[in-house]
Amino acid sequence: MSILTGHSVTEEARNRTFGPLYSRNAKAVISRGLMATRSTNWLVMLSGFFEPVLFLISMGVGLGAIVGAVQGPDGTEISYAAYIAPALLAVSAMNGAVYDSTWNVFFKMNFAKLYQGMLYTSLGPLDVALGEIFLALLRGLLYATGFTAVMGLMGLITTPWAILMIPASVLIAFGFASLGMGITSFLKTFQQMDWINFIMLPMFLFSATFYPLSVYPQYIQWLIQAMPLWHGVELLRQISVGAFTPATAVHIGYYVVMTALGMLLTTVRLRKLFLK
Repeated sequence: MSILTGHSVTEEARNRTFGPLYSRNAKAVISRGLMATRSTNWLVMLSGFFEPVLFLISMGVGLGAIVGAVQGPDGTEISYAAYIAPALLAVSAMNGAVYDSTWNVFFKMNFAKLYQGMLYTSLGPLDVALGEIFLALLRGLLYATGFTAVMGLMGLITTPWAILMIPASVLIAFGFASLGMGITSFLKTFQQMDWINFIMLPMFLFSATFYPLSVYPQYIQWLIQAMPLWHGVELLRQISVGAFTPATAVHIGYYVVMTALGMLLTTVRLRKLFLK
């Protein structure tokens, strides 16, 4: 009897803590998302993997034959392909996470009315946020693992530290997914959604993906260093050669803060939209 009473007290305490915000059942959202992916979205996921691989082959191998060796994060010379490969992995993590947390969320929120239906059940906004973001992270993990394997086959991995690029890519995806879902909750039209691509393209081109930050004027460098993708590119470049500095902790901390703010924004927005 005391055990049952203790369990009841524990449940009541949890309910008082989270209220309608979280029912600890994000796995229901994840299960639904995995079923939908298996039936309709697997081709989209496959195309998202091959895009950075094609960039690596065309730019790293093709242009790399002209560029030659470049200076790596630790000051030693590396091939151009080895220089851009970690950057393209960061871009892949960003693209996969942003696609899942923006366009997918936008459709589910404004057309399929999926979240409204979920929140009519015992699920809370935090369950939905955690479930959707986990799906984006799973996609990022698959991309990172596959792309790292391609790097290995091309001879671009020279240190055992490079395996850490996979969890680091998941961290990058976590930051973009959590913030992307929160931002999407403010967008109501396809024209507004186009702003996401408008922001992502400059990040891809100017976040030192294909050439070092030093080629830009100082004031442009400051702007680039404020962009989240630059921190992901630099983090993966350092890991790829095992060159760790105090800046490595700064890059990781940037994404930890970005993830926390994104989760907070997403949860608050879902609660405001659907739990009136």
